[in-house]
Amino acid sequence: MNLFVCVAIVAVSVAVGIALMLFARTKAPDGSWFHDGDRASGVFGVLATGFAVLLGLVVVLAFTSFDQSRSGAETEALVVSQQYETAQFLPREHRDDLSAELVCYARYVVHQAWPRMQDGTQGDTANPWAVDMFKTTKQIEPQTNAEQTAYSKWIDQTSDREAARNDRVHGAVGVIPGPLWAVLLFSAAVIFWYMLLFADSGEARFVQATLMGSVVAVVVSSLLLINVLDQPFNKGVGGLKPVAMERTLRVLDQMQAIAPAGPLPCDAQGLPAS
Repeated sequence: MNLFVCVAIVAVSVAVGIALMLFARTKAPDGSWFHDGDRASGVFGVLATGFAVLLGLVVVLAFTSFDQSRSGAETEALVVSQQYETAQFLPREHRDDLSAELVCYARYVVHQAWPRMQDGTQGDTANPWAVDMFKTTKQIEPQTNAEQTAYSKWIDQTSDREAARNDRVHGAVGVIPGPLWAVLLFSAAVIFWYMLLFADSGEARFVQATLMGSVVAVVVSSLLLINVLDQPFNKGVGGLKPVAMERTLRVLDQMQAIAPAGPLPCDAQGLPAS
């Protein structure tokens, strides 16, 4: 989510909350509507504590998913560069094809898969170059000990790459279910309503405005934080970017000077070359 949008949402929410509090203040008796302020504060403490505990658990859940996607993206990029090295020890007739397909795989992640994850349209779409690498791998018949070792390592790295890819796309659809969002929003609304009962015509407007504004600002900003963590591939501030795979592409460009790949079957965007 865009930073300015977040700031605007918080500002508007605070303004609405303060306006309602000041309006309620004009109707409230001196000392608020509560005859026993200590008892009212105790009840509010229970509400606030329950909301804070739930909020904390949801933040941990959302951050865990966010970190899993980030870690998966970094691991996937690392394995791609490692597989490029492993491919150099495979039979010559397949080495160049696999190397070229790895470069196309990385380009596809950066220029095709990532924008789709940001738009929420990734779905179950597979990387087509992973399919091509699988077809090429099936044709390999290692002969020497070095080729057999490299082939076994290649298979292991392929499994690691696919597992890392699954971790990367895991958070693209969000992990917080709708009912949990409903409970969070309902709890925030209850706290907001309860705060209005603290309206006191005997207190200064500034104090009443600060009382409501600070609570609304914290609650709304916390909910926005959860939304950002639950959508790790958003285009705004805090969204994950394909930095690791872009770095891998630069590494592969340097490695091609030492171990050149075959003719690339894709264009700069990772799509099949015409």
